[in-house]
Amino acid sequence: MSEKQPGIFSLMVIVGALGFFVDIYDLLLFGIVRKPSLKDLGLSPEEILSQGEFIISIQMIGLVVGGLFWGVLGDKKGRLSVLFGSILLYSIANIANGMVQNVTQYTILRFIAGIGLAGELGASITLVSELLPKEKRGIAASIIASVGVLGAVTAFLVYKSFGNWRLCFYIGGGMGLLLLLLRVSIFESGLFEDVKNQEVERGNLMMILNNRTRLFKYAKGVFIGLPVWYVIGILITFSDEFGKRFGITNIDPGQAIMYQYIAIGIGDITAGLLSNWLKSRKKALFIFYGLSSLFIFLFFSQSGGNASTMYWLIALLGFGSGFSVLYITMSAEQFGTNLRATTAISIPNVVRGFLPLMILLFKGIRALTNDNYILSAEIVGGIVMVIAIVSAYFTQETFGRDMNFIEVK
Repeated sequence: MSEKQPGIFSLMVIVGALGFFVDIYDLLLFGIVRKPSLKDLGLSPEEILSQGEFIISIQMIGLVVGGLFWGVLGDKKGRLSVLFGSILLYSIANIANGMVQNVTQYTILRFIAGIGLAGELGASITLVSELLPKEKRGIAASIIASVGVLGAVTAFLVYKSFGNWRLCFYIGGGMGLLLLLLRVSIFESGLFEDVKNQEVERGNLMMILNNRTRLFKYAKGVFIGLPVWYVIGILITFSDEFGKRFGITNIDPGQAIMYQYIAIGIGDITAGLLSNWLKSRKKALFIFYGLSSLFIFLFFSQSGGNASTMYWLIALLGFGSGFSVLYITMSAEQFGTNLRATTAISIPNVVRGFLPLMILLFKGIRALTNDNYILSAEIVGGIVMVIAIVSAYFTQETFGRDMNFIEVK
């Protein structure tokens, strides 16, 4: 019985945290080395901005494709198949990324890496949700998320230490391959093993698409997470561009990502503990929506400030958007065992996949506002927050839910 219900510091949680650490290192590395790597490939400052937006969008599309693929595989073949397959794919892709000679190769490999990176967090939280007692799974998920986000800090420090963007990709790929050695000691979810032996449809996307209730539940699961990637993918990734508009020079996007992710780690732990204390995922989520909205407002209120103040505001944005653990845990808790990996793995990646759409909306509004960068970002942020809050309001509470149930076709 104890093997089926490990503690919050069990090997599964530790390895899950290390896996997400490597995942975030590789996922955010492009944002950190975007400018020096594209400059090294011969791009002009204007091309660095436009191609940077394009490549990060392609990487996010890869995450959507990977989220659906690994999610279905996790319900059909098992959660462990995702943890092994995904990390092998993105580790190899990142090693190859260090060898690129042009933007086309760079883009293709970021797409492939995106597919691989899609499986890590959702599969780990699915396993934790199914293996741990209900009163511990939220805290364990917070540990995984908070340790994981330190991968972004490590990516920044590695780049600053070596100053070689190609070496950064090699190190990320190497860490992933080493992590595979730890994965062999993890055991499969007992709930999945039970369902696998039943005559139950598993990992069938049509069970979501053909059922209005499940489809709406899935869509709400995606929409409640949109503010996280609005902050990460627009405000922070292009913080240097915002800094110019605020009259602040020398903002380093890599350093901004590092500060943000330190704060996200603190936010994830806080959100997990808060939801446990309140006995509610939704109440904790709304508190963080309020904080996130406040910090976004303060971010846009800058005018003629300095880099130090802006970095502090970036850290506050990170803390306010540190509710990833809440909406991903809710994704796992909303659906039955036969669809749990499909939803818990794909939902956070579909959220990431909305980033290209947010960037397109951002560009479109800029075109309508005579390239008013700040106003356009404010409008996008307002739209995203309204969609998220309305979706969260109509989402069911999942705290303490028994995970031993299935979805009937």
